[in-house]
Amino acid sequence: MRPNLVNLIPALEGEELVYLQALTKELSMEQLQMFIAVYNGKRRKADQILLGCVLGFVLVAGIQRFMVNQAAMGILYFLTGGFCFIGTIMDTINHKHLTFEYNQQMARESMAMIYA
Repeated sequence: MRPNLVNLIPALEGEELVYLQALTKELSMEQLQMFIAVYNGKRRKADQILLGCVLGFVLVAGIQRFMVNQAAMGILYFLTGGFCFIGTIMDTINHKHLTFEYNQQMARESMAMIYA
């Protein structure tokens, strides 16, 4: 019997849960445990990205983009003040989508590490 991913990965939510279940359905128990160990170390929580967006308003614009490995956008946000705060506002509104895209990329990287 396969363990429930919600119990193994903290703060796992709807869309990410469905994506991970589909991605890991063919893994053995040992591979699944290895995947979870690697993925937990790489994934971001939506709250962390939201905090980065808020810090972008008061400290340095673009922190949230650096947190999701988008260095070029982070530099652009830094130099333009988050596109005059419009980009930072949009990222604050869409922080869950930013997080999900980043976590999808980390899940694919974790799977590649499992099969390597």
